Amino acid sequence: MKPEEYPLLSDFLYEAIFIPEGMQKPDRTVIHQPELALYVENFGQADDICLVADVQGKPVGAIWSRIMNDYGHVDEETPYLAIALFEEYRNQGIGTVLMKAMLPRLKEAGYSQVSLSVQKANYARRMYEKAGFRTVRENPEECVMVREL
Repeated sequence: MKPEEYPLLSDFLYEAIFIPEGMQKPDRTVIHQPELALYVENFGQADDICLVADVQGKPVGAIWSRIMNDYGHVDEETPYLAIALFEEYRNQGIGTVLMKAMLPRLKEAGYSQVSLSVQKANYARRMYEKAGFRTVRENPEECVMVREL
């Protein structure tokens, strides 16, 4: 992702919010709450990495990582991974392509593992398991997963 595209991360952050079937999407301002804003605030620091999926020149998805103390925090050496696609581009394998591109990139950056958190009801959890993520911590609603690189 180019620096001039960083503002797109706010759109992808909103799309990353899991909405169970039958529930209404929250107001877009929810991404400004501190616990969500930290995923994109001041993006572009030395350890931040982001890849974007384009379809016919239009950004449709993103996967990004950074070290931060969030829901999926494991330790200070493990970056957290976030991934999102605009709704109409989900379930087409684009997320898997992004994941397969990001994991080697993180290894090349010197990381030994990456973490994420996912709600147990989120269909994306299966993709994470197929990509080699394993649950290391959980509560009734979500689990923290880690993948060795």
